[in-house]
Amino acid sequence: MANSGNFDVVVVGGGHNGLVAAGLLAQRGARVTVLERRSVVGGAAITEQPWGPDFKMTALSYVMSLMPATIVAGLQLERHGYKVLPQHGYFVPYRDGTYLQMPDDPRRRHEQVAKFSRHDADAYVRYDDWLGRLAAVLGPLLSVVPPKLGSHRPADLLDQARLAWRLRGLDTRGVGDAVRLFSMSIADLLDEWFDSPQVQGVLSVSGVIGTWAGPRSPGTAYVMAHHKIGDVGEGQLGAWGFPVGGMGAVTEALRRAAESFGAIVRTNSAVQQILVRNGRVTGVALTNGDELRADVVIAATHPKITFLEHIARDALPVDFVERIERWKTRSGTVKVNLALDRLPEFASKPGFDPEVHGGTIVLAESLDEIESAFQDAVGGRAAALPFSDICIPSVFDRTLAPEGKHVMSMFTQWVPHEWASKPNNEALDAYADRVIDRVEELAPGFRASILHRQVIGPYEMENEYSLIGGNIFHGELSADQMFHMRPAPGFADYRTPVHGLYQASSATHGGGGVTGIPGLNAVRQIVRDRRRGRVRRIAS
Repeated sequence: MANSGNFDVVVVGGGHNGLVAAGLLAQRGARVTVLERRSVVGGAAITEQPWGPDFKMTALSYVMSLMPATIVAGLQLERHGYKVLPQHGYFVPYRDGTYLQMPDDPRRRHEQVAKFSRHDADAYVRYDDWLGRLAAVLGPLLSVVPPKLGSHRPADLLDQARLAWRLRGLDTRGVGDAVRLFSMSIADLLDEWFDSPQVQGVLSVSGVIGTWAGPRSPGTAYVMAHHKIGDVGEGQLGAWGFPVGGMGAVTEALRRAAESFGAIVRTNSAVQQILVRNGRVTGVALTNGDELRADVVIAATHPKITFLEHIARDALPVDFVERIERWKTRSGTVKVNLALDRLPEFASKPGFDPEVHGGTIVLAESLDEIESAFQDAVGGRAAALPFSDICIPSVFDRTLAPEGKHVMSMFTQWVPHEWASKPNNEALDAYADRVIDRVEELAPGFRASILHRQVIGPYEMENEYSLIGGNIFHGELSADQMFHMRPAPGFADYRTPVHGLYQASSATHGGGGVTGIPGLNAVRQIVRDRRRGRVRRIAS
């Protein structure tokens, strides 16, 4: 093999987490190189032009929970083009000609919900307050390095004590509420608060988005909370937005920031193997024969790729390999991307409304309807009536489409998760037709407005974008795959069984959404290990 140089750090995978880690370490003076298999960095957060230069489309990840200020300011991302426009709330049109809007303003939201149930309108105020109190305590936990629960080592016991101190804001009732939130279904939780199918339907969506679980599946209450509390640690409770230039502009800003600090980013550089000797990482070998030496390697790839493909089995503990083999990464989601010659006009709310067209349009009339869509897929067939989470980012970001035209992102569920193993193109197109038919029923003339269409199913997500099983979180957000279990007990601190090899993919704690927290926390752990003498040649 050809020796292509020595580095302090090699990052495998040029997605947002890998780029965050590379930028932060390069900023500290480390010699860093990033290796990306594809011709463009960004992973699932990229802007593509599937229909030529006129339209820019965020293929998969389509909105972002605002990155922590420690990353945005620390990497000076705004200097490199990072800009996020706030997104409006939910708009749900119904087949009977009514609609529900969920604006941020509490008074207007109360009026909207009261159209369907005054009880639910009053209950929503209490529900939002209850969730906010939990979020104030639990939200910051997304950005901490999980301790090794159960370990009796003095340093690990100290970490466990720090976790307990962070939870001091929860009283006995609050601890009970948190336990219930982690274990309940979103259906059971909403049943305790709300009566109307309209409110239950729209609120259940955030409990199942991107998951292989219906609203009646245990643990989906936490998935809702994960989306709600993701930014509370930085003072942005549940904030979501559209990045100018699409999601690819975010990862391009991260790339430019990393390069400005001296990192080298290499595309078309597929890794063949992560090299290990005597339990310690020594570098990586590429498929083209090049070999890069480094004392620290950060794997920002899916754990099944990192530990089952890139590392020799005999370099890892048997029980760890078995845990990764059991790692659940199913999905059944389908992304339908469209180019439109005009905005859809909904029969229930005619005309242009920035809070409608510039928010999230939800196709879900009830919780039971969503559950039925999941049960269809569990039974081995694509949903007869898929639900959809729809955004039109070009309403605010005019760089994405020509004047008067738009791009639409439709995140839909479910098809059988087994579809990740083969294309199923014909059935996938028929499924996409049903999604479009559903919009047509609510906004007559919509189908005629479609100029171009792109359908991305689980097979394409896995083979083109390396999302195993098509799962956007690199692993299911279930009770057995969160916090100190992510991706394996004892290795949720961004370390791995191989000395000098760290993990920073979305399968680690803090992953799920384009936040960069796994990359940030991996760097924190590396710096911590450097100070303890476990890592050489990394600036502190």
